[in-house]
Order: sequence, then C-alpha cells, then structure tokens
Amino acid sequence: MQSLTSLQPLAVDAAYERLRKVVRKTPLEYNQRLSQRYRCHVYLKREDMQVVRSYKIRGAYNMMAQLSPELLQQGVVCASAGNHAQGFAYACHHMQVNGTIFMPVITPKQKLQQVRNFGGDKVSVILVGDTFDQCLGEALKYTEESHKTFIPPFDHPSIIEGQATVGKEILDELSGIDWLFLPVGGGGLAAGVGYYFRTFSPQTRIIGVEPQGAPSLTVALKSGGPVTLPQIDTFVDGAAVKRIGQTTFEYCKEVLDDVRLVPEGLVCSTIIQLYNENAIVAEPAGALAIAALNGYRKELEGKTVVCVVSGGNNDLDRMPEIKERSLQYEGLKHYFLIRFAQRPGALKEFVNNVLGPNDDVVRFEYMQKTNKESGPALVGIELQSREDYEYLLGRMKAHQINFTTLNDDSALFGYLV
Repeated sequence: MQSLTSLQPLAVDAAYERLRKVVRKTPLEYNQRLSQRYRCHVYLKREDMQVVRSYKIRGAYNMMAQLSPELLQQGVVCASAGNHAQGFAYACHHMQVNGTIFMPVITPKQKLQQVRNFGGDKVSVILVGDTFDQCLGEALKYTEESHKTFIPPFDHPSIIEGQATVGKEILDELSGIDWLFLPVGGGGLAAGVGYYFRTFSPQTRIIGVEPQGAPSLTVALKSGGPVTLPQIDTFVDGAAVKRIGQTTFEYCKEVLDDVRLVPEGLVCSTIIQLYNENAIVAEPAGALAIAALNGYRKELEGKTVVCVVSGGNNDLDRMPEIKERSLQYEGLKHYFLIRFAQRPGALKEFVNNVLGPNDDVVRFEYMQKTNKESGPALVGIELQSREDYEYLLGRMKAHQINFTTLNDDSALFGYLV
C-alpha cells in the first residue's frame, strides 16, 4: 500500500452536502449476535435501509447534480444489474431528468419493479444481455449514438465520491475502528470508503470482499491491472462484474489491506442467518462483508469491526436457490447418480438399510424414461449434520451401491441437477 498522494483527491465533504437532502443517513447498528460469535464489537452500516435500499443513489445523484442544465436536458443513460439503476431512477425523478436504463435480462423482478417505481415516467428500461458487461456495451453504444450523458455504475471520480460518503457517516458516528469490511463488485464503494478511511482513520485495516465466482479485483491485483474475466458466476448479482473499473482499481490497490474471496454458498448461509437472527433482508452482495468475518476470526477478537451491508434488494423468488446453495455449502445436501440393482426390492433395501435415521430423500428421479425400474436414478439426500455424510458413504459402499457423487463434479452437477 503506497501513499494516497498518487491518487486524485476526492471531494467527499462537497458530495456529502449535495446528498444531505436526498439520501438517508443510514443507521450504524451494534450487532449483539455477531459480536458474541466473533468475540469482538461488530457494527453494521445499514445501507440496506437507504431510500432505494442500497448505497448506489449516492454516486448516481452526486454525478448528475454536477452536470450542466444543457447536458441534463439532453438526457442521461446508465447500465446496471439493479441497484445503480434504482439510485439513477430515483435521481432522475427527483431532478426531473429523462433517463434510459439498460439492465441484464437476468435482473431479479423485484429490482426491475423498483426501478420503475422510483423512476416513474422519467425513465425507460431496456433489458439486454445475460451479464452486466454485455449490458454495459449496449448502453455505451446507445449513449454515443443519442449524444446523451452516461452515468457509470462505479468507474468515475464523482461516483466514487458519492459512495465515499458512507465512510464519512461511519466515522462521524464511531471512532477507534480496527477493521472495516467492504463488498467489492466494480469497486466504487471500496474505493471511496477505503479512501476516506485511509485519510481519516489510517489505523483501520480495510478488507475488500469479493464473491468467489466473480474475482475481478483479485485477478486484477495479481495481473497488475484490470482483466476481463472469461466467465463469472452471476449469483451475487450486485457484485458480479467481469472487469473491475480502471479508476476504482487504482484506488482499491492503494487503500485496501487485503481482498478476500467468499464462496457463494457461504453468502447464502449468511443471508439466511441474518434473516433468522436479526430480521435483516440482505441481498447477496449485501451479505458479502459479514460472510468474510469467519476468515479473520482470531484476529478480530476484542476489536471494533464495521461491516457495510450494501443492499437489501432481494427477490423472494430467489430464496429456494439461496437455501439450496446454503445447504450444499454446509455439507447438508448431496446429490448422487445411483444405479440400482435390477431386481425387485433394491430401492426398498436402499431406503431401509442405507439411509440413516435422520437422512431424508428430497429428490428422486429415474434418468431413463423407458424401462425406468432398471435405469440410473438422480437422488438428492438432505442430512442433519455435516458429519453424517461420511457415514452415509460408508453404508453405501458396505451395501455395494453403485453410485457417483455429483456435488464435486461441477459439469455433471450442472447437467443433471
């Protein structure tokens, strides 16, 4: 980590003044359960309680508020996986500016509806592409052809300044922070808040947290600059970016002490835990920072820790997938391809002799539709504890069951399950 003098200064205080009447100063809440679990003092910065349920309004409004009346009249454009679009839509409605929003086809319905709610008749939505990066390309092409102004989701100093106001609010309320955990997608939040903390709380260790399936910053740091990833897991949609921004990368590499990758399954377990224990509805990107705490458990003991819950725009339609990924990550749900012996009673013997008393068959499907009694079967089994898995495998081998495990074979799992 080098001196901040190599970075363009950010006018965070000016951005804060612009935003005061538009954004909500979100709570910085002490979390008793997390503090007990990690033997430290954990505070959550609740940007999921922002006016658009994420911090993204800060950057979008800050940039638009600095455009000339002539540029605003021509119209503005953005590309977003959801949260930036909501902040952009709110700003368009508030400022009475016409906006065009490009969003990936896979955008959750809840986010799409919220965009329309916040923007009203001031915004139009165009769904295109399966990833944010495909969507971005179309948005930039449209912006150039229509001579409008593009409001980027992260890679611009004005956007970074707006996101940095999250850091100002934290430090205005709490001092002596030892650790700060920030989610990383395109890097705008991590760059801005990291810069502000490095300036006014230099003793704080700042950790950027990325989803394991979309490690754009991690790869960029190893490569010496932004790299376009050939493919990503889009599950953590608010942080699933194939290429981190050039400007945000320059800030992140200087202000972050570490970058941690978190498995998507752990993110899902964290979402469920936050809801069950705290009634917090966090979206996948919003749970990233908290999901990283376990990786620093020993170092955090006795320390003051802040995690930014970046957003709460979670579609209830996604909950079955969230639960599924969580169970698999926790080692409680396993899938097998089982070739049952071609004789009467083989399936009954499997249920009576192989399954443990607490094991539950949650999926059973013969893979051959003709003569299905003799074909291989896809079997999903849910366990009560991770340790039960080895006992299950032992019983399957002892009874000479012909099986293939699917959880560790990503290609076969994706094809069959």
